[in-house]
Amino acid sequence: MLKFKWMFFLVLVSAATTLNAQQLITRFAVVDMPRVHMAFFPESQEVRAFEQRVASVQADLNRMQVEIQQLRSRAADATMSGNQSEVLRLEADINRRSDLLREFHATRTAELESERRRLAQPGTFLTQVQDEIRFIAEREGISMVLNLDEYRGIVWLSPTVDITDRLIQSLRARR
Repeated sequence: MLKFKWMFFLVLVSAATTLNAQQLITRFAVVDMPRVHMAFFPESQEVRAFEQRVASVQADLNRMQVEIQQLRSRAADATMSGNQSEVLRLEADINRRSDLLREFHATRTAELESERRRLAQPGTFLTQVQDEIRFIAEREGISMVLNLDEYRGIVWLSPTVDITDRLIQSLRARR
């Protein structure tokens, strides 16, 4: 009887260890959203336009930040050369442009967020894609799905983690 209890205990510990190990495994997948958008070109027109607006706003923000950084560099040079009037003029310009940058960022972020919420309303193409991604991920035990287009830092990935084709096929089957 003692031998039986000891074996039961070992089986129980082994099962618990296996369950714990399985819980630690996280599966990731990627989706090439531009490819999905191209596969459903007419349906994705609003989403593609939104993404272009986001990129445009980001480009404007980057440009404004570079201009401010260039002014700061010029102000540092003026400080080094002892040109106090130029330093004051540049600092005033830096402050003015920094205020404009903050206002531009706040305004555009609010506009884009409002548009993103509108695009995420039930029944829109974007919600259909998100729902289908969720369905595939849950069915295949995937914990996280990344938009491949937004993660340029990925150096390599196995083709097995790309679910783009399955997503496109699944969306077509639901139409």
